[in-house]
Amino acid sequence: MDKPENILDSWLVLDYRSGNKKALALLVKRWHPKFCKQAYWYTKDIHQAKDIAQESWSIIMKNISKLEDTNKFGSWAMTILNRKAVDWLRIQKRKSEGLKSYYESKQNQSMTNDNSDNELQNLKNVIRELPEDQQIVIRLFYIESCSLNEISEILNISKGTVKSRLFYAREKLKSIIKKERHE
Repeated sequence: MDKPENILDSWLVLDYRSGNKKALALLVKRWHPKFCKQAYWYTKDIHQAKDIAQESWSIIMKNISKLEDTNKFGSWAMTILNRKAVDWLRIQKRKSEGLKSYYESKQNQSMTNDNSDNELQNLKNVIRELPEDQQIVIRLFYIESCSLNEISEILNISKGTVKSRLFYAREKLKSIIKKERHE
């Protein structure tokens, strides 16, 4: 059975296709904050995140008529956004090695003396040690609460690959944390 939000999205897509411009405005209102938040996770820059979200909307509007299963609007649109964000990351890596220092400076700025904040920061640092493909799966599964099937669709990989990446990410996190506690 489809989730109610998927049904609403489907109805809005169909309504927009039939000429109702307000339906698109409602889709944007529902999804734009999620897009910005997801893009921010990749970029760590609110302005770049908004740009990526806007570029994604351009692609979505251009290709919405090609969407076969309108119930899957959310995962389809999020896939477009994720690909735009990954493209942005690739461009940034080619331009400069400064991305790593940017993350480190952000990390240093957000450090606090509170133990719970320190633990959360330590966990974030440990997650950053994972390969990028495992970081993305961890983010989508635990923070965005996406199902294995949704992650599979968003990243265009098999469900088995999603499970495998989650497993290896968890194992690596366990070993890193265990190692840090013994030091």
